[in-house]
Amino acid sequence: MQILLALIVGAVIGIAVHFLAKGRTTRGVALAPILGAFIAGLAWLILTWAGVGLDSFWLWLSPFVVSWLAWPVVALLARLRRQHDEAERKRLRIA
Repeated sequence: MQILLALIVGAVIGIAVHFLAKGRTTRGVALAPILGAFIAGLAWLILTWAGVGLDSFWLWLSPFVVSWLAWPVVALLARLRRQHDEAERKRLRIA
């Protein structure tokens, strides 16, 4: 049940990533929060399966740290989208 806290923290940090990262117009509004929640939940899952208990500081810190990994993924997707759009403009001979 505590994994819900990790998912919420990940989603909130994902919202911050959405507004802080460049290229906001090249992606959907939900991408960064979903990605942040997924990464935080995955880290929580891995740590609990590895035997880290609920009394561990590292388990509770992990969602706050790993959720920021959504930033490079979002930045990469924005760059790829811009490159693809530019290639399409050239292919279609649009300005």
